[in-house]
Amino acid sequence: MLLAAVLIAFGSGERSERPAAYLGFDRNDYPGDENLQSLRRSFSYCGYWLNAPPGESQTSWAGKRDVLLRAGFGFTVLFNGRTAAQIKNGGDADAQGKADAIVAVSDGRKEGFPLKTVIFLDQEEGGRLLPEQNRYLFAWIDRVATSGFRAGVYCSAVPFKEASGSVVVTAEDIRRHAGGRQISFWVANDSCPPSPGCSLGKRVPAPSASGVEFASIWQFAQSPKRATVAVGCGKSYAPDGNCYPPTADPKQHMFVDLDSATCRDPSQGRGSR
Repeated sequence: MLLAAVLIAFGSGERSERPAAYLGFDRNDYPGDENLQSLRRSFSYCGYWLNAPPGESQTSWAGKRDVLLRAGFGFTVLFNGRTAAQIKNGGDADAQGKADAIVAVSDGRKEGFPLKTVIFLDQEEGGRLLPEQNRYLFAWIDRVATSGFRAGVYCSAVPFKEASGSVVVTAEDIRRHAGGRQISFWVANDSCPPSPGCSLGKRVPAPSASGVEFASIWQFAQSPKRATVAVGCGKSYAPDGNCYPPTADPKQHMFVDLDSATCRDPSQGRGSR
């Protein structure tokens, strides 16, 4: 059953009762130390790239965990995986998954994240995964899980209609093939509805409202707006198609993706500090 979103005062981040969901943000580029205070007024946690995000050659988040800890942020820790073409051209999918998991764990330790932190593998491609994609994904998950960290996957929750007429949701397809593996799901569905769009009002939607009831995190808005997916989102986005936090200086063009989660530290990356 879907959790009811609870009214919260946007920007305060505090309530006497626990809300159904907590607001967070993610973006490829680190927003800068000087912007953390203003962002923290709106957000409980942020995405943290261990390696280069899609389309980038390196990560600008490296070395920033302690700064974010002091600013009061929780984390959604991300590792960029391989595309279907890269897996196909790389040979043994299982070996690639294990090798990338070793790098993810090494990067997580280097950044200071404690054991049992959930590392999410970024699976950008939606629809039904190919057999070699599943082998790569599950080899990665298994290797991370045996390292003392925990594994999650960022993937699509947007229903995809196949040529046969069948409709598949990537998150559900992955779970169906997971063989009982313990996986945390961070799902992306920026279709309006169920997404409220770039709505930074008084309600934070529960992750289960994404259409995937087992999701622990829901990315409900992306920057820039995906015109083919978020066509029903109206004027919730800025005129340039991006989503901006209310406390950001418009001149900085510091656009964000918006997320909801069931806790303030979805990856449990703060540890005991």
